[in-house]
Amino acid sequence: MNKNNNPAVVKETAVVVGASGAFGQQIVKKLVSRGLHVIAVARSAEALSHLVEQFTDVTACVADISADSAVDAIRESLCGPVKMVVHGPGVGVAGGILEAPVATMVDAVNIKVGGFMRLCRAVDKQLSAGSRLVAIGGHYGLEPTAYAASAGVANAALFNIVRQYSLALGERGITAHCIAPGPADTERLHRVAATRAEQQGVTLEAVLEDMKSDSSIHAFTTPEQVAWAIAMLLDDEASAMTGSTLMLDSGRRRGLP
Repeated sequence: MNKNNNPAVVKETAVVVGASGAFGQQIVKKLVSRGLHVIAVARSAEALSHLVEQFTDVTACVADISADSAVDAIRESLCGPVKMVVHGPGVGVAGGILEAPVATMVDAVNIKVGGFMRLCRAVDKQLSAGSRLVAIGGHYGLEPTAYAASAGVANAALFNIVRQYSLALGERGITAHCIAPGPADTERLHRVAATRAEQQGVTLEAVLEDMKSDSSIHAFTTPEQVAWAIAMLLDDEASAMTGSTLMLDSGRRRGLP
């Protein structure tokens, strides 16, 4: 338990996997502002240290969500009823389907889908009516690209498993949601763009501008926008969206529905 957390006051908890990443840091900040105690999960204690220093209502939990050991690690760090879990780890950039290593593809599914299952099993006994399960997928799961096969396949599977959890836990009043951001101006996006630039023989800047052109508003999604959407799911009215995927793609998706 965080040394600054008062054990006499049991607060509702949010568990954020991938808390040290670009999205995770903003999500932690937003959920703390909504009055939740946050269990920040990442593989590195050093990466989590600045969050613990910045917020008194954050507890660090070092765990590798790709391994079954994460279940016990997260479970042991819980300090109150769980209002929300957010699963947002990144996966490796593997290029297109023809050259992507099979191991990288398998790892991506294990991290996204297996990781979400481990997270849900870790917190299950602390969930109650009104709890939210949230997975961060991505635009590429619905709009496949030739440059990020691992993300596309893993996120497509994640959309399905969120619906399965919605069906399985609905009778308990627990809802499941998926957030699908478009490309965001983060370190991970730059890695994807660098792979694409190398394949095309062009500059990184040219690829980034081309990626922006896919958006109807010529923009990337921001981590702050993702954090806003996740915090919105805490509202009672958000229960109507259970099992669905909320697109935050800045107008990139062309398909219907």
